[in-house]
Amino acid sequence: MKHFLALFFFLFICISSHSQGLLQAKDYFSEQDTLRGSITPERAWWDLNFYDLKISVQPDKKFISGSNTITYTVLTPQQILQVDLQPPLHIEKVTQDGEKLDVRSNINAHFITLKKEQKKGAKNKITVFYSGIPRTAKNAPWDGGFSWEKDSNGKDFVATSCQGLGASVWWPNKDHMYDEVDSMAISVTVPKGLMDVSNGRLKAVIEDETTTTYEWEVLNPINNYGVNVNVGDYVHFGEQYPGEKGVLDMDYYVLKDNLEKAKTHFKDAPKMMKAFEHWFGPYPFYEDSFKLVEVPYLGMEHQSSVTYGNQYNKGYLGRDLSGSGWGLKFDYIIIHEAGHEWFANNITYKDIADMWIHESFTTYSENLFVDYYYGKEAAQDYVIGTRKLIQNDRPIIGAYHVNNEGSSDMYFKGANVLHTLRHVLNDDEKWRSILRGLNKEFYHATVTTAQIESYISKAAKIDLSAFFEQYLRTIEVPVLEYHYDGKKLKYRYTHIVAGFAIPVSVSTAGKELWITPTAEWKTSKLKGDTSSFKINRNFYINHKAVVQ
Repeated sequence: MKHFLALFFFLFICISSHSQGLLQAKDYFSEQDTLRGSITPERAWWDLNFYDLKISVQPDKKFISGSNTITYTVLTPQQILQVDLQPPLHIEKVTQDGEKLDVRSNINAHFITLKKEQKKGAKNKITVFYSGIPRTAKNAPWDGGFSWEKDSNGKDFVATSCQGLGASVWWPNKDHMYDEVDSMAISVTVPKGLMDVSNGRLKAVIEDETTTTYEWEVLNPINNYGVNVNVGDYVHFGEQYPGEKGVLDMDYYVLKDNLEKAKTHFKDAPKMMKAFEHWFGPYPFYEDSFKLVEVPYLGMEHQSSVTYGNQYNKGYLGRDLSGSGWGLKFDYIIIHEAGHEWFANNITYKDIADMWIHESFTTYSENLFVDYYYGKEAAQDYVIGTRKLIQNDRPIIGAYHVNNEGSSDMYFKGANVLHTLRHVLNDDEKWRSILRGLNKEFYHATVTTAQIESYISKAAKIDLSAFFEQYLRTIEVPVLEYHYDGKKLKYRYTHIVAGFAIPVSVSTAGKELWITPTAEWKTSKLKGDTSSFKINRNFYINHKAVVQ
């Protein structure tokens, strides 16, 4: 009963938080949803090259101000450019080559009329100046914005989170995932006595009478929601990890009162790196280092600046989501959020409707971490244990072009779908080569579900179109109906899409048989004790014995 209540509590927290922001079910989409979620004509004609973001944070007033200079390449000459910034923040002015430009605003979307002729292939810049009191996060990271908190010593403890809601909730940018900026500079000014930790590497610290400015440099492409500001009374420690691409700097920033416990607890970080480089290939951002940064909310996958708020517990805030016991062998936030460095930050969805690419693979990465250190049986216990959290309420893939995610089932159902696919292939080295191949093929790229499906099918040498259709676009779980009399096994699938026919292994008295059910009844010989008949648990299907 205690285990059931813990799982119920977790689901209640997730569902209630998601209903307010990220992963919210929607039946109606507004003009703002389209402006945010589609590649509008005012976005399509220019390609992002560089952001130079400068921001001043005043925690006492919950006020920010700053500018973003956007460098872009003209693809097709146009004169109106869309930049996004959400109220209550406001644009003070926009300039190009020192001239002030006209801005027409439609709530979150701002349309800038350029005076300079935009010639194909030219590299140009605009600077957007802005200020205001940004939205306060209601339930970070699911319903994000700025988190304005105090640490145990009464010092300001501030952080940003904005997936789904959009990075434009706190800084002006081209707020659509299809076009990642190639690199960026981040300059954050904070009150003296506090430190900012953002993405990439710290290049300079500039002291003033009452403030300190921290300048960070990101050398790799980065998605907008992966950019972050974290302000606190931080102390630093770190290590160098001998990785696949050489020496990787791993840095940790924690509140000073937590330094000693962090030195012990963060040993999960190099363990994570070892396991994930094995399964997924080299960490994708050696140039920018890897950081764990303590924040006043649960955590988030900000690129090279992964945020951590799991209260120095194993599991998910001290709970094992799987109920198997294996979930308490590691810190969920360190493993899960760092897994996003491969699936979210290296391979990034073009449209948030395909958010499963981030969350399914990363939730599955927890299982692979367990596999690497504790073995296949333990990993199976872990991922299968999470099936009780699957809702099958709506499809994993959301609606396209309107900034809409699919069901939260993209986490646990998605992980079990990938686990099933591993067992369909029945070749662990091939499966590992596919995971590593994805990160090589789509290195620093934005992708669609179609691209991921196509790559896996080709690499597996199996047409998996019906498999993905079943699990990603419907809420139906395949049902294996069977009748076994000790000599023959009759079987078929129901509740399936056309063409669904994944193989599955069954056994009796230690004898294994691979079958490939379809919608039609089939028969195979299998002699053994009917009471010992089993269907391999590693396949995410339901099963039902029927009378013939």
